[in-house]
Amino acid sequence: MMKFPMTSWVVFATVTLQSTLVLPRALADAPTSKTISLFNGKDLEGWYPDVPDADKNPNIQPSFIVRDGKLVSMGVPRGHLITKKSFQNYRLEVEYRFPGKPGNCGVLVHTDGKRPRVLYGMFPASLEVQMQHQAAGDFWCIHEDIKVPNMEARRKGPKENWGGKQGQSRHITNLTDDSEKPLGEWNRMVIECLGDKIRVWVNGDLVNEGYDCTATEGQISLQAEGAEVEFRKLELTPIKSSP
Repeated sequence: MMKFPMTSWVVFATVTLQSTLVLPRALADAPTSKTISLFNGKDLEGWYPDVPDADKNPNIQPSFIVRDGKLVSMGVPRGHLITKKSFQNYRLEVEYRFPGKPGNCGVLVHTDGKRPRVLYGMFPASLEVQMQHQAAGDFWCIHEDIKVPNMEARRKGPKENWGGKQGQSRHITNLTDDSEKPLGEWNRMVIECLGDKIRVWVNGDLVNEGYDCTATEGQISLQAEGAEVEFRKLELTPIKSSP
């Protein structure tokens, strides 16, 4: 029988004990949720349109189509494309571009499908992350509200008029308008919704962050708001904390 010095047994026991402790901790920290794609590249499965002009004309041209493997917002007729499912605590990665003329669009998080068209007869209750050319990352409050650092300088209008309803000051400017790629190139927007906080990056730059949002979950919407916009990635990853 081979004998080992006492020091060797102590080292062996220590290493063995550490190993048994480290392994369960590593397993506990392992991610349990996987990234999902909200767009399958073939059709609009998992989404539904809400286009007011289609109420009276069901044969109206579609506001959202799939073309060459991309989800395309045609810009008109104006309206929204809304996920059938609701989400909470996630990181949404969006790759988009204006293939033609610059214009307006947006991603609406925490959309309340039970309160559609609460603003101007078209916009659902939500918090809009602006995608308008040279203004990507602005917040627009739509019957919801949010706070940001340096509110007095970044929120339009007098403080007593801040809010999310028609006639109130709903617009909060971003931190930089210099993060977008030249017109026609692909932009990468990341929207992180965690509890009552929302943070937005454009091409790696943190362009906005807010807290005390009055909504913390809901559907996700894309806008048709006058300009053609192509989307080639819409991926959502559930999160429990901010990295």
